[in-house]
Amino acid sequence: MTENPVKKVTSKDLIAKGSLVAIIIAVPTLILFYAVWTITSDLIFGAVAGLITNFITLGISFKIVSKKFVKKRKDNSEL
Repeated sequence: MTENPVKKVTSKDLIAKGSLVAIIIAVPTLILFYAVWTITSDLIFGAVAGLITNFITLGISFKIVSKKFVKKRKDNSEL
C-alpha cells in the first residue's frame, strides 16, 4: 500500500503555464483590435471587437486549461 508522492507545483511551472494562457488570450484580442481599428479608422469599433474576442478567447482558454493543465484526481484519493 504505497501511496504516490504528491507532486507540488513549482513556480517555474506556474509561470510557464500562466504565460501560455495569457498569450492564448491576449494575442487574438490584440490582432483583431488592431485589424478593425486599421480597417475602419474607428477606435470604438476596434475596442468593441477586441472586447468580444477577449470574452470568446477566455471561454476557449478555460476549456484548454481544464483539459491540458489540470491533473485529474483518482477516485480513491482524499483530496
